[in-house]
Amino acid sequence: MRIVSGKYKRRIITPPKNLPVRPTTDMAKESLFNILNNYIDFSGQNVLDLFSGTGNISYEFISRGAALVTSVDKDFGCIKFIKETAAKLSMDNLKPVRQDVFRFLNNTKSKYDIIFADPPYKLESIGELADTIIERGLLKESGWLIIEHPKEIDFSNNKYFHEHRNYGSVNFSLFIFK
Repeated sequence: MRIVSGKYKRRIITPPKNLPVRPTTDMAKESLFNILNNYIDFSGQNVLDLFSGTGNISYEFISRGAALVTSVDKDFGCIKFIKETAAKLSMDNLKPVRQDVFRFLNNTKSKYDIIFADPPYKLESIGELADTIIERGLLKESGWLIIEHPKEIDFSNNKYFHEHRNYGSVNFSLFIFK
C-alpha cells in the first residue's frame, strides 16, 4: 500500500497481516483521487474517514493537504496501527477514534467537508449509510460523501447522488450535499 500523491508521495505503508481489513487498492484509490482533484482543493479540508481500517485513505487526504482527518474504526488493532503510522510520519492532524461508526455518527456534533466510508461489504446497512450521514447533517454545504461498496448496492436514487465509478471489484458512489 502506498501514498499516491502529495507531501508523503511514494511512501509505502505496510500494515500487519492480522488486521480485519480489505484496503482500497492503490489503482482504485489513485483513480478516485484523480476524479476528486477535478472538484476539490483538499488543502484546509476537514475530513472524516469511516471504517478506516489501515488508514490508507486518511493518509492520502493528509498527504494532499487536509487540515484535519478523523479516522473512525472499532478495531483496536486498526486504530493502533493508524496511531503508529501517523506518529512515524509526523501526521499531527490525523485523529484516530476507536468507536463503532454508527455510534460515532449518532454522537458527533462536527460537520465535515468530505466524508469517506469504506464499510465491510457484508454490512447489511450499507444502503442506509448515505441517508444516515445526510440526515444527521454531518456534511457542510457543498460537502462530498464518497462510499466504497459492492456492485449490488445502487445509490442512484439518492437526492444528492452525483456519480458512480467502478474499478474492478471496487465501486465508489459520490454525493454532493447542496
